Parts: sequence; C-alpha cells; structure tokens
Amino acid sequence: VQGLKMKWLGLISLLLVVLVSSAPTDDEVVLPLAEPCDLEACQLPDCRCSTTDIPGGLAARDTPQFVVMTFDGPVDEYSLQDFNKYLGGRTNMNGCPVGATFYINHGSTNYEVVNQMYNQGFEIGLKSISHNPNHEYWAEGTVEEMRKEFGDQRITMSHFANIPIEDIKGIRIPYLQMAGNATFQVMSESGLTYDASWPSTTDLNPALWPYTLDYASTQDCPNPPCPTASFPGKWVLPLASWEDPEGNPCHLADSCPSPPDLYNSNAWFEYMVSNFERHYTSNRAPFGMHFREWFLSAFPGPQMALPRFLNLLNSLPDVFMVNAGEVIDWIKNPVPINEYSSKPCRAQAAECPVNSCGPLKADHTYEQFWLQACNECPNVFPWLGNPLGK
Repeated sequence: VQGLKMKWLGLISLLLVVLVSSAPTDDEVVLPLAEPCDLEACQLPDCRCSTTDIPGGLAARDTPQFVVMTFDGPVDEYSLQDFNKYLGGRTNMNGCPVGATFYINHGSTNYEVVNQMYNQGFEIGLKSISHNPNHEYWAEGTVEEMRKEFGDQRITMSHFANIPIEDIKGIRIPYLQMAGNATFQVMSESGLTYDASWPSTTDLNPALWPYTLDYASTQDCPNPPCPTASFPGKWVLPLASWEDPEGNPCHLADSCPSPPDLYNSNAWFEYMVSNFERHYTSNRAPFGMHFREWFLSAFPGPQMALPRFLNLLNSLPDVFMVNAGEVIDWIKNPVPINEYSSKPCRAQAAECPVNSCGPLKADHTYEQFWLQACNECPNVFPWLGNPLGK
C-alpha cells in the first residue's frame, strides 16, 4: 500500500510539473481583440475613439494649434547646447516657455543634462535601455523584454536624473518599429500613459487626433505589428507623416525619400510651412516636428530654416509649442483658445546632487562606462534587468 501511495504521489508531482511548465506566460497569452469603438460609451476624459474629430466638439477656429517638437536619442552637454540654439528663450504668444519632448535612450546619456532639460520645462520620454539595432527584436519583442526596456528604463531615468517618476509618461520604440500588444501591456502595468511610435501615412488631411486604446484603432499600420487588444486609458499620439516635395510620406521630418535640398534653407522653410498648413487650415490636429539631433547639426538647409520657422509659429496667437503630454492633458479637458491662453505656465524643478561615476563594469559587455548622475553611483553600469546597477 505504501508503495502504491508513493507511485501516486510521484505521478501527481509529475503532473503538477507539467501543468506549471505548460502554463501560459504573459508573453504567450493571446489577448482578445478590441471591439470597434462605441462613441456613446467612449467619452472624455478617459476614453477617446480614433477619429479626426476635434475634441469637445470645438470649431477649428476656437481650437489651439498644438505643435509638438520631439527629438530622439541619447543626450549630453553638446546636445543641450544644440537644442538651446533652437529652443532656448522662446515663448508662445501667451508668454509661456515653449515645450518639446525628448525620447532618450540610456547608452551614453548624461543624466545631469537630463535633469537640466527637465528643469527647463521640457518633457522627458523613454526610447529604451539597449536601443537594439535589430528591428526584429522590437517587432517580435516579448512582454518581459519590453518590460526590461521601458518599465525598467523609467526607473533608471527617474533615479539617475532625479526627476519624479510620474512625470515620465511616454515612450517611443526605436526605429518606430511597433511591437504589437507587448509595449502597451508594459505601459498598463508600469504607469506609463502614451506611445509616440505609431506612424500614420493615410490619415493626413485631416489628421488623426490622439486617442485611447480602450477600443480598436482605425489607424493604418505601416510598421507592423500594431496593437490589437484593448488597453483602457492608454493613449496613442499618432505620428502624422510629413509629405516631401514629391508627395512621399515620411514618418520623421528628416527621413523623407525626396527631401528638399539639404543646403537650401528657403526650400526647407517652405517644406516646413506647407506641412504645418495642412494641420492649421483643417482640423488642427497636433502638428508633430520629429527630428534626430545629428541631422540638424549636419546640414545647413534645415539648420537655418528651423529658427525662421519657429519664429513664425511663435508669432501666431493660436499656436502653442508644447510637450507631448500637455496635448493629452488638453484633450482630456478641451477648452477654447482664449481660455487655454490664460492658464498658468508649467513649472517643474528637480535638484541634481552631481556624481561622476566610473569607470563602471557592465554585466552585458567587457567595456567599462562612465555615468554622470544626479544620485549616488551604482555598483555596475545599469542595464537590462538591473535598472539601478546594483
């Protein structure tokens, strides 16, 4: 009898091992498809269908024209000097400093500079820890991989730049390569608010306004896989493509197949104005200006045209250069231009007790690293799975 009991216990143990090992993980669970948007059920401030309609039913003439200027990549003291050439000292017509959003990858980033950018009123977003050059890595990324890239990076960014974690709200996936549901699952669990990776090449005139993923999106998907499940309260900021002089769509302002002459500032100014007018004269969906910092440093055409174009924008009483997160704040509570113009200017500040850390060993490579931080130095260079470098 004892032997029979032992056999049964052995079989039960084996069965439990099989069941546990075959249980689906977060990455293997197939999420149900989101339903088509229910206009009556999906209401602001927490839900919005993917549509070109102006929030709050405002007329275009009463709607602020938001301009969202974004930059991608690591930042250092030289980057800050370049950014301030274009943005430093600028104000909108309501007297508030202009905004911009920086999607920063970890690598060679100087976190003291990140702190300075935050204190200037700019928004800090995430662009991953590894910035893996393999597009398939992002397209096929698991929830766990995306958790380490973005959920952990939020911890790294907040700690070493010494900025409030709740002010880090948005992500941009490297190469604008969508990762299906994975990144939105991570956003849902880690407190992130919006994605700014999803290009749009068909909804351009008029363009889509930002929307939530409570319901299925109607946005085109040029860089699949795009999300298919429901993620209540998680926002998409569509990257409405620019059109180059030949009519080709381009996701970033500096990535067109047939760009204006890179040495002709007048051609670049006209290119910027024509793309802006497509938003300004239609439904006033936010106008995105998405650049990579190295591009502006490399070519005199866009380099000289950009200040001239920004001067034009800053002279218009109904145009506001803002951080990406501020657009979502307005959509949740849409108010007309006269009311928006009188709201208080944003104010944010964070101290930076500077530490120069290094050389630091790393778990992922034989290289050693230096880290400029606004917090105590880590034991090793922070990386995937070890966001604080413990």
